[in-house]
Amino acid sequence: MTRPYGPGYRIPPDLLLKAYASGVFPMAESATDPEVFWVRPETRGLIPLDTFHVPKSLRKTIRQHRFDIRIDSDFAGVIDGCAESRTDRETTWINQPIREAYIRLHELGHCHSVEAWHAGQLVGGLYGVSLGRVFFGESMFSRETDSSKVCLVHLVERLKERGFVLLDTQFTTEHLKRFGAIDVPRAKYERMLEEGLRGEADFYP
Repeated sequence: MTRPYGPGYRIPPDLLLKAYASGVFPMAESATDPEVFWVRPETRGLIPLDTFHVPKSLRKTIRQHRFDIRIDSDFAGVIDGCAESRTDRETTWINQPIREAYIRLHELGHCHSVEAWHAGQLVGGLYGVSLGRVFFGESMFSRETDSSKVCLVHLVERLKERGFVLLDTQFTTEHLKRFGAIDVPRAKYERMLEEGLRGEADFYP
């Protein structure tokens, strides 16, 4: 990890896309820390699209159609939701330069959100970067039980339908492992990334 940028720094969209294409992504120590550092993990988290697993209890929730799933209808709201403090996490790595950078990528068509709405309110979602045939999942949040999980299921279905070959989760967690997330060494990941960047997949039909 390196921390080359100080207060007031803004991440240019072309730099951010080049970073993703080389297996690097930005983070911050906290929402109030104005600095950004770049991360290139030794072990990378992935969800293989062909072995994605939906837990039985979640399949039941999906059949109930509890949530209205929308794409890119409130991208900034999703980032803000991901940056919220929670009982299990008092702070976040999403600071103002990172927030601005991903909103700009969204405006350029390279960053997307999957959102769960209930009774007219945004109650969960996720966002990530689309490049070539790779989707780089950035963060997710949930204000109602299973809302972000349902968004993940919809994301995977969309990626498979649109010709994506790689869903990068950066790191694995016990939560993601329930869906089939795995860790791969950096060298193997970078080969998979190189292959995924060949050709194009369109997030929209």
